[in-house]
Amino acid sequence: MVIGAESFSTILAPDDRTTSVIFGDGAGAVILRAGEPDELGALQHFDLGSDGSMADLITIRGGGAEQRSSGSPAKPEDGYFRMDGKSVFFAAVRRMAESSRAVLAKTGWGIEDVDRLVAHQANIRIIHAVAGQLGLPPERALMNIERVGNTSAASIPLALADGFACGSLRAGDRVLLTAFGGGATWGSASLVWPALSSELTLPIENATPLLTAH
Repeated sequence: MVIGAESFSTILAPDDRTTSVIFGDGAGAVILRAGEPDELGALQHFDLGSDGSMADLITIRGGGAEQRSSGSPAKPEDGYFRMDGKSVFFAAVRRMAESSRAVLAKTGWGIEDVDRLVAHQANIRIIHAVAGQLGLPPERALMNIERVGNTSAASIPLALADGFACGSLRAGDRVLLTAFGGGATWGSASLVWPALSSELTLPIENATPLLTAH
């Protein structure tokens, strides 16, 4: 079971409208099992990357080793999440597009083979920009950020759950996942959506897609 959970409400600065109106609390999970590469639900290929030179783009200054070793007491505002929004936008679009292309090359898919793009739900502009960089029609991108906000590590499993529950993800769909986050880190994966029983269509807060790994 792979779980992503966030409680951003505990670290957002109330006066910072660049973050407080975007981020939300959420949790999502995906269950994987051993399987065969040619069966529905099979994960295909992965691409992962990181660049420590961008560590300052997304931070919480207080409470960590850097602050404690500085010899200076933490300021009240150091306990809040901070983000350089403009720089994050450009870095996220570039890295997710590059990573997506790397995964498509490994998988042997052209962009025309991708039925659904499920990107980290950072904001609508980033998702549309990534789709545009790849040459993918924006309507193929699954989005639920307008309803649940940016839930960070929970955003892709929640988007998968939404897509399954509303019928946007169907058995055999070729799906491209991609994400960018603090560190800075990024990654992408390709998979074929499994055949799931309609009995698994639960209220969205409880829906859990099922994938296979090999």
